[in-house]
Amino acid sequence: MRFLDRFRKGRGKTEVEPVVEAEPAVPAASDETESEISEPSVQIEPEEVTVSDLEPVKKKEGLFARLKKGLTKTRENITEKVEQLIKTSRRLDEDFFEELEAILIQADVGVNTTLELVDSLRQGVKEQRLTEVEDVKGLIKEEIAAIMTTDRDNSLCLAAEPPTIIMVVGVNGVGKTTTIAKLAYRFKQEGSRTIIAAADTFRAAAIDQLQIWADRVGVEVIKHQEGADPGAVVFDAVNAARSRQADFLIIDTAGRLHTKSNLMDEIAKVKRVIQREYPDGPHEVLLVLDATTGQNAISQAKEFYQATGVTGIALTKLDGTAKGGIVIAITKELDIPVKLIGIGETLEDLREFDAAEYVEALFA
Repeated sequence: MRFLDRFRKGRGKTEVEPVVEAEPAVPAASDETESEISEPSVQIEPEEVTVSDLEPVKKKEGLFARLKKGLTKTRENITEKVEQLIKTSRRLDEDFFEELEAILIQADVGVNTTLELVDSLRQGVKEQRLTEVEDVKGLIKEEIAAIMTTDRDNSLCLAAEPPTIIMVVGVNGVGKTTTIAKLAYRFKQEGSRTIIAAADTFRAAAIDQLQIWADRVGVEVIKHQEGADPGAVVFDAVNAARSRQADFLIIDTAGRLHTKSNLMDEIAKVKRVIQREYPDGPHEVLLVLDATTGQNAISQAKEFYQATGVTGIALTKLDGTAKGGIVIAITKELDIPVKLIGIGETLEDLREFDAAEYVEALFA
């Protein structure tokens, strides 16, 4: 599905201009933009940019095939272990259900979600009068599918009129920069004009790293010097997006620990800078979570939601973990839709999340 179909009709497109470094144009003095954002006390190494990260897939695979491949480790950790349990179990007794609980918890489905799922499974076995262990696999798939089926909208929130402003938040090291680049690449492939705001002005080399990605993708970056006020960067970027008739403005923010309330407050201030120019913005507050962190991702999501009103989750590194069951836990425990998933290193490996496809790939 094309992200732009909802609002791009008959609007002329121009070639993307070269990368421009905006002159700092600090907005009118206010509490929000005058205060400087403190640098996180924990220093994290910048995300490494590799050649494989920067190049599109050379040999096209089908979307489902790529998803299935990306979930290989999770499938081995859940489905194959469940199949082995079914083969070695003689009957549907409490030992079977306890072993199943252990498998799901180890895959980071979460304790509460696992207990509820297995209780539903017990009930289903009784209602359907199942006696053969082999019959349970289909029921397990049905129970997981039931959890994953919600009425939430998993598509990105778009502005009624461009630009759509997407603010990207998350702790250090989760893959924010690469997610921004992959998203910008996706938009450009669809013919949109995208601008990136380098509002992470504190992490060492963050601006340079984002510029490398933007140059490879071919999109414009609005940036100030290291240590500048992020609010001023966002102010300039919002005005640049308007004057250049951009379809999308993606705002990179400094990574911060979700436990540091003062740093979380500063993200809310940046959000208010956006709302001075676009009262309904940002249209999407995208929280990037690392799937390999497991249940810690749930804690991060709760804190960021409270501070910034997160509207969607981008879950990265699903291909690098055996704990992809975290998707099930997030869907069950949080009122925040997973909108994007990262299932590989190439630019094309960021895709929209489809719950039904996830379940099918998990049991394929």
